[in-house]
Amino acid sequence: MSERMFADFLKRLSAPQPAPLSDPDARLALVALLVRVARADGHMDDAEAARIDRIAATRYALSPFEATALRREAETLESEAPDTVKFTDAIKAAVPYDDRLAVIEALWQVALSDGARDASEDQVLRLVAKFLGINDRDSALARQRVQQ
Repeated sequence: MSERMFADFLKRLSAPQPAPLSDPDARLALVALLVRVARADGHMDDAEAARIDRIAATRYALSPFEATALRREAETLESEAPDTVKFTDAIKAAVPYDDRLAVIEALWQVALSDGARDASEDQVLRLVAKFLGINDRDSALARQRVQQ
């Protein structure tokens, strides 16, 4: 995706009344959110990148190569996207609840990929869930599914 296409995509996503995203655009936005959470501590390590690739491959029936390409596009989008509040608000307006709930589950997979719960990751996930309009109960159930 070219710089111009990213700019257009962000403009559409940030519109006052964003239209529902097409499936490829929704995939890109949601994977960019996974990248944002993975980078919350200042960097994304190889385990987090691999987890995001596996999530994308499984969720969207992509080959490993396609999943990695999607994550790399999402990394670019994430670096150019507005602050987390605006970014998640735009996703909330343009993506159905069930898809956003699936993203919370995927975010828990990324956060727990190192085998430990971290207070700062918990805090980020609570905020992102709230910004996406996911209630605490549904987020907790998503976390429990991931931990099982």
